[in-house]
Amino acid sequence: MRSNTLRRAVFAITLALLSAAANTGHAQTSASTPDQSASPDIPLWAYPVVSTRPKVASATPTPKPAEGYTPRHAPGSTQTYTSAQILDLFNIPDWYPNEHPKMPPSVGVGRKPDAVPCGYCHLPNGLGRPENQSIAGLPREYIIQQVEDLAAGTRHSSESRMGSVNFMIRVSKAVTPEELAEAADYFSKLKLTKWIRVVETDTVPKTHITGGMLVAEDQGKEPIGSRIIEVSEDYEQTELRNQKSGFIAYVPTGSLKTGESIVKTGANGKTMACGMCHGADLKGMANVPGIVGRSPSQMTRQLIDFRGGARSGQNAAMMKMPVAKLTDDDIIAITAYLASLEP
Repeated sequence: MRSNTLRRAVFAITLALLSAAANTGHAQTSASTPDQSASPDIPLWAYPVVSTRPKVASATPTPKPAEGYTPRHAPGSTQTYTSAQILDLFNIPDWYPNEHPKMPPSVGVGRKPDAVPCGYCHLPNGLGRPENQSIAGLPREYIIQQVEDLAAGTRHSSESRMGSVNFMIRVSKAVTPEELAEAADYFSKLKLTKWIRVVETDTVPKTHITGGMLVAEDQGKEPIGSRIIEVSEDYEQTELRNQKSGFIAYVPTGSLKTGESIVKTGANGKTMACGMCHGADLKGMANVPGIVGRSPSQMTRQLIDFRGGARSGQNAAMMKMPVAKLTDDDIIAITAYLASLEP
């Protein structure tokens, strides 16, 4: 694999920046065994908080400081960034600046020390990554309300060490109402595009956890079991925060058909047909978010958070009944199907 030494350096620093200090000091846990997550009943594949990055042999040379200043490139882009610039939270790598509207300050540059620009994690096109959330095309008022819920403590994670949520809580308390409003306005006007390729399968690449994400290893397969394994299409480009390099979501065989049935019918009263609130096309209505074409890992976390009460902010009560009887397997099927649909 290319740039192994730099790869380790980049994600070691990213993990320290975004996963928060609470994620460190715990024993390594296999990404293949979700029941070993530190919090009971929380699937590790959806809440990847414990780093399982393979240990680097002591003989591996320490990356030289100069490597952080090596120019990096993305396909079809005229932009150039160094690895050091890519790791700078207040210096968003915007590989395709002509393909989205001008970013307002709260999205593009932020305000030090804690009002980190939204575009760093959610990307300039709002598509996000599995460890956070795609917010392109979400209703403006919905975005504002979610950030306010995070700041008020009524929205958090079922896994207390979920670094991306803890990071977002910190940011939510730092932004001003004006900054929040301009960011919500920007992202609400973006179009959600196809970003995730869903593949039904019985076996998946072996993975480890680095920087709050599952990362496919070079060799080895294993049964998928009751999991969704969401990994980069091109891990190297994901490192560079290339907003055109998407993800593959491996889902259990048969889950799309099962998920479609639950989503459309409510499974004979077990839940509600999703279209009743999210619109006939599931693309949202008024202050209700669209739920098609988004990360199944992220959607799984939200359904579990609703079910367990970690999300209790404004309008969260509307989700309590629909998720109350859902099993983890139901949630896997639902989110796999939703992710497979065209935005």
